[in-house]
Amino acid sequence: MNNRIKSAGLAAAALLAASGPALAQDTPQFSLSTETAYIFNTLLFLIGGFLVMWMAAGFAMLEAGMVRSKNVSMQCLKNITLYSIAGLMFWITGYNLMYTGVDGGFMGSLGPYSIDPVGGNALDTGYSTASDWFFQMVFCATTASIVSGTLAERIKLWPFLVFTIVLTGFIYPIGGSWEWGAGWLDGMGFSDFAGSTLVHSVGGWAALAGALVLGARTGKYGADGQVHPMPGSSMPLATLGTFILWLGWFGFNGASQLAMGTIGDVSDVSRIFVNTNMAAAAGVVVAVILTQIMYKKVDVTMALNGALAGLVSITAEPLAPSIFQSIIIGGIGGVIVVFAVPMLDKLKIDDVVGAIPVHLIAGIWGTMIVPLSNSDASYYVQGVGVVAFGVFTFGVSLVVWLILKSTIGLRVTAEEEALGLDKTEVGVEAYPEFGQGSGRV
Repeated sequence: MNNRIKSAGLAAAALLAASGPALAQDTPQFSLSTETAYIFNTLLFLIGGFLVMWMAAGFAMLEAGMVRSKNVSMQCLKNITLYSIAGLMFWITGYNLMYTGVDGGFMGSLGPYSIDPVGGNALDTGYSTASDWFFQMVFCATTASIVSGTLAERIKLWPFLVFTIVLTGFIYPIGGSWEWGAGWLDGMGFSDFAGSTLVHSVGGWAALAGALVLGARTGKYGADGQVHPMPGSSMPLATLGTFILWLGWFGFNGASQLAMGTIGDVSDVSRIFVNTNMAAAAGVVVAVILTQIMYKKVDVTMALNGALAGLVSITAEPLAPSIFQSIIIGGIGGVIVVFAVPMLDKLKIDDVVGAIPVHLIAGIWGTMIVPLSNSDASYYVQGVGVVAFGVFTFGVSLVVWLILKSTIGLRVTAEEEALGLDKTEVGVEAYPEFGQGSGRV
């Protein structure tokens, strides 16, 4: 099982050492030069990186479609700003906390990350250090995007951005160092190939803590336990966002192979693509069938979240499963969404986009099922990892949310919430032609 700090140079060196027949017996022997392997490995980081960066657009469109029209500009603003904050914080503190000097411990070192100067990348690393930093950074930004959707329509902009600084600069990289930075969990044998727990559950735990402190949207839950639906502004936008996320996930999972300089590596990347796609497809189909059976109508939002839950579920181990196993893993992700969304409503936990079922609960499922296909993993160690990340992320996030609530405040006023955050927090309405009429829901 590859871990996040694996040197692609080792793969290149192994190929150069072996340089034997790779396929059939009559296949001519060949080997890649160190320079060529370096180029292919770097290219994988860069392609994977810009695909994961494009997921920021997916989150923005998904959230824009799932919130009411009076809050669309706010979600767009939050998503472009959180991505930018994540980039800065991952340079200032994040990368070094996650990868530098962890050595089996609980965190790395403080200080900005230093990219090698022009022409200064040593070939024995196996890839450009700048490409590695960029690829790791976009994962950090994904974690913050998860929180944005859950807390939509009632949180102030600036407290959310302050929390984003803490999440991307400290919470995410410290937790990530435990596994991908060769920290204590990696030493135990914990396995999370591309981040079902390290990225998705971390975002889900932070979102859950925020939702509990922030409370539900006004009017969402009645005194008698009734749930009042608050339909989103645009299902086309939400669907577009889901497809963008699905596309970006091929970079998310595929490039987490971390090397493309050998036949074995590029074949593994291809296998990851197939398994990732099949898990997402199964999540959609299961969600569609279940909502038809349970509600006599198909809920498009459940279908969209079924795709995402399937993707999150396969992310912890997208390489080892067979296609059939991938379908089962992703399909159960779809089951999780259909049952967890109404469960949260019964608990009066208001999650606007369904991020907690998709990223937290499906992320736990994906992490715990890794030993099914990966014999190097154990259910006990996977459980230790899930609990450790949950306690750390939820605990620290809860403290930060409570501090923000007691100092600068978290929630807009009831009047501002009724008018919409586009008008009261942003000043630029997404759909100004709707005015103040009944279309502004």
